[in-house]
Amino acid sequence: MEIFDNDVNAEVIGFGALNVDKLYSVENIVGADEESFIKSETSTPGGSAANTIVGLARLGCDTSIIGKIAEDEDGDLIEYNLAINGVYTNNLIYSESGSTGKCLGFVDKEGERCLYIDPGVNDEIKIGEINPLYIMRCKIMHYTSFVGDSFKTQIELLEKLSQDTLLSFDPGMLYVQKGFDELKPILDRTDILLINESELRILCKNSNAPVKDLVINFLDLGIGTIVVKQGSKGVYAISNSEECQVDAYECDVVDTTGAGDSFNSGFLYSYLKGYDLEKSCKIANWVASKAIEGFGMEKFPSLKELEDFF
Repeated sequence: MEIFDNDVNAEVIGFGALNVDKLYSVENIVGADEESFIKSETSTPGGSAANTIVGLARLGCDTSIIGKIAEDEDGDLIEYNLAINGVYTNNLIYSESGSTGKCLGFVDKEGERCLYIDPGVNDEIKIGEINPLYIMRCKIMHYTSFVGDSFKTQIELLEKLSQDTLLSFDPGMLYVQKGFDELKPILDRTDILLINESELRILCKNSNAPVKDLVINFLDLGIGTIVVKQGSKGVYAISNSEECQVDAYECDVVDTTGAGDSFNSGFLYSYLKGYDLEKSCKIANWVASKAIEGFGMEKFPSLKELEDFF
């Protein structure tokens, strides 16, 4: 179902795992040897990069995504979701075998969650499957995590990016657990680092220092903008010329899955608009607050909703 004119350029291209999120609403999230029960279930297209890219498309940006799906029902659902949200599908890669990636998520009554990933064909992306003509003129390339070998393909792709293309990077827990040295090739090319506080502390191997002391190291590395997502505490952000701490918005939490991804879409939208750091974080916090009022992408806001609020 390709609805893309190959001569049209995406402003933002995501590169990350494409999954169907199979979300189960549970009474509580259990530990070892404990039991709970499932109250309801729903299946929604997901994946960190896809969530952000769909969020950006709903805010009126031209977007595309590099990802791999199999020829199965889950792959069809992902492709359909991208198409109906206006995401260009020219960078999708189709596998003739295997299965589309899945994320099994268990969400409790407070909106907290635990996730289990079945990567499927996500980890089979090779550099030769990516058409360089489609990526050369994007303004922002947005990287998120893979479970396996497609991480190496992300590193290989860095050499093919235009110097005019900004790299946005949300490593997620899967990547920060690799450690700083393994992520350094990507961090060296990163212009915008989007990371939550827990991930930042793991990456820096420091659980006690003030957040500002930790992010200074990334400014020294040459990353121009570092945004630290702090959940209900809001966000801390710093660049070479600005610094801010912005509170979160109060909202009715249904599912925090995708909260950070929807924040990313609000922030990158604002970045493209040239807004200052504080306004960008306010918009990003608001987008995230709307997204977590529903499951999956169902509550990701539109451009009209954003303009009406601000």
